Amino acid sequence: QVQLVESGGGLVQAGGSLRLSCAASRIIFGINVMGWYRQAPGTQRELVATISSSGSTNYLEDVKGRFTISRDNAKNTVYLQMNSLKPEDTAIYYCYVRDRVRNEYWGQGTQVTVSS
Repeated sequence: QVQLVESGGGLVQAGGSLRLSCAASRIIFGINVMGWYRQAPGTQRELVATISSSGSTNYLEDVKGRFTISRDNAKNTVYLQMNSLKPEDTAIYYCYVRDRVRNEYWGQGTQVTVSS
């Protein structure tokens, strides 16, 4: 059974920082893409950032320059460093993994709340 274990969410004031982590295990076919999505109440889930196995990154326009995604392939772990947080960044953040045969997996979600 594939497991994605997230950590690092919480409450922070506007302008503050948080770092999310997601460790993946039991991915049989190897990991290709790792990333983060988020969903605020009443909205659709949106892509925040992804990183490929080669290190190529992709970001939601609104978080460029504030968020940085990285990964440790040896640990099958992806990180999201979030700086200069805004109240509109408040959402549940979900870890995402796509393996080399295009199976997709999701974490349970971690709440990020930014107060003004």
